[in-house]
Amino acid sequence: MTKTPRIAVIGAGLGGAAAGALLQQAGYDTRVYEQAPAFSRLGAGIHLGPNVMKVMRQIGIETQLAEMGSHPEQWFSRDGKTGEYLSRIPLGQQAREQYGASYITVHRGDLHELMVGALDPHRLHFDKHLVDVDDRGDKVTMHFADGTTEDADIVIGADGVNSRIREKLLGKEAPTYSGWVAHRAIISAEKLKAYELDFESCVKWWSEDRHMMVYFVTGDEKEYYYVTGVPEPEWNHDSSFVESSREEMRQAFEGYHPTVQALIDCTETVTKWPLLERNPLPLWHDGRLVLLGDACHPMKPHMAQGAAMAIEDAAMLVRCLKEVATEQHQEAFELYRQNRFERASRVQQVSHDNTWLRENEDPAWVFAYDVHDVALQYPATAIEEQSA
Repeated sequence: MTKTPRIAVIGAGLGGAAAGALLQQAGYDTRVYEQAPAFSRLGAGIHLGPNVMKVMRQIGIETQLAEMGSHPEQWFSRDGKTGEYLSRIPLGQQAREQYGASYITVHRGDLHELMVGALDPHRLHFDKHLVDVDDRGDKVTMHFADGTTEDADIVIGADGVNSRIREKLLGKEAPTYSGWVAHRAIISAEKLKAYELDFESCVKWWSEDRHMMVYFVTGDEKEYYYVTGVPEPEWNHDSSFVESSREEMRQAFEGYHPTVQALIDCTETVTKWPLLERNPLPLWHDGRLVLLGDACHPMKPHMAQGAAMAIEDAAMLVRCLKEVATEQHQEAFELYRQNRFERASRVQQVSHDNTWLRENEDPAWVFAYDVHDVALQYPATAIEEQSA
């Protein structure tokens, strides 16, 4: 009888939590290691398109997410200064009928809490900061900052843009600062009632070199969130984000529409984050180590698909492990990369170009995708072996 492999997931972010939940659900002996000391409601807003909600369905939390999230009827793109509509992309019921699931916006922390709750709590380990990993051929030994070590047969690096697993595979290399920053703030919708303006449930305000994406993050529409993309030549801060201010926001969006000015006026606290990228990596796996999400394809958030790609990665990796069997993990890893590289790279490029839904276009190539049903594309070597 084949021994069930022990799988370790490094990082309990959205991609790591998805991988852990799906692996545990499939019966794999899977442990998830997270460097944070405990779960907390971090982050702000996030879009979950039908492509992601299909994975949430598999995990078993789609209904809860649909109940807590906001369901925009349309994605609007508007000229930042005149307010002219540049595009209207139908969502709501049309998304459910055409793409097979809802399109929602939700607080990232609420989503993360549900996903972490889908994990076996006895196999979720907090305060585990990975400092080194040693692939010994027959097993992998992980070394943590607290002095402990753990062994696994397969290690999945879901540890973000500064991934320790990626560094082990490819050496030290800092991600590239894109030249853009993102301001993030949550506003109490109660404050907006003082304005005789229309605060739409999902709208992106554009100008030539910057934008502001705005949407509700709760179904009761009490929290309104914005995230920006603003050029800033250099990032000279050691921290992952810094505090910003209303004054900085007014300067960045001077001359923008009165609705945007009202959002800035209602802002109590706002943070500023560097947007980091990497070029498509030459490899996603080696030996018993494999990467997913930001560890192998960090991208600007301008398509609202960065987390979606990590979650899709997780689902495809689990599918490929089941398809090939974990004893042939390298074949499973290559099948996974074969079926994710082109899509993730395309999303990475469109996110970089910041053109997504600025004009009316068909988003089906993103939203209609179903990671569980899409036909698998086999590497050429595997096809040759099957036909030999």
